[in-house]
Amino acid sequence: MAILKTTDLSKVYNPDTVPVHALRDVSVSIEKGEFTSVVGPSGSGKTTLLNLVGGLDKPTSGEVEVEGIRIAGMKDRELTNFRLHNIGFVFQHYNLIPVFSARENVSFIMLLQNQDKEKMQERADELLRAVGLGNRKDARPPQMSGGEQQRVAVARALASKPKFILADEPTASLDTEAAMNLLDIMQRMNQEQNVTFVFSTHDQRVIDRARRVITLVDGAVDSDEHRDPDEGATA
Repeated sequence: MAILKTTDLSKVYNPDTVPVHALRDVSVSIEKGEFTSVVGPSGSGKTTLLNLVGGLDKPTSGEVEVEGIRIAGMKDRELTNFRLHNIGFVFQHYNLIPVFSARENVSFIMLLQNQDKEKMQERADELLRAVGLGNRKDARPPQMSGGEQQRVAVARALASKPKFILADEPTASLDTEAAMNLLDIMQRMNQEQNVTFVFSTHDQRVIDRARRVITLVDGAVDSDEHRDPDEGATA
């Protein structure tokens, strides 16, 4: 069974005035352990697709399934709870809480899940070590570089042990060195821990690492390219 599946997924904004067809009948299936980039020109529907499969927005028509569970028709509170336990997010602008330390930012998702405090701190520290920030757990976002903040965001996304990670332009605000370091970390987690990543990106550095590239044009799938693992693992 696919970990993530969409069927004839469509999104129309302003349907009663000037309709904007952001997504048109998109059907894709993502398996566990994939490292997939969704690409396309500006306005092609990349972010809309991620928002729909992540339950941050609701489709006009079509279906989203996470391990066979249909989420498009869920009520808001049910959907919020489902996201909390099943989907990890990495955003372009980090979205960290500035007054929280790195450890507190990573722990926050687990706090919302009512996990044991001691176990929360242990997992947060483990994840910060995994992203190379074991010695920065007490630093707050204003004291960190952009690359460090985005690594905290990746650790936070993994904290709840989600079924997959959705990363929307995660390298857009980073310089080349920080972007490559971040990609190294995510690729290693994908290869060693079988963490599933789905990226929305126009960054060639991300695309070069992907083992699958789904191209959207005008809200529809234009191509879906599967690559050999070695081909999509450019260092």
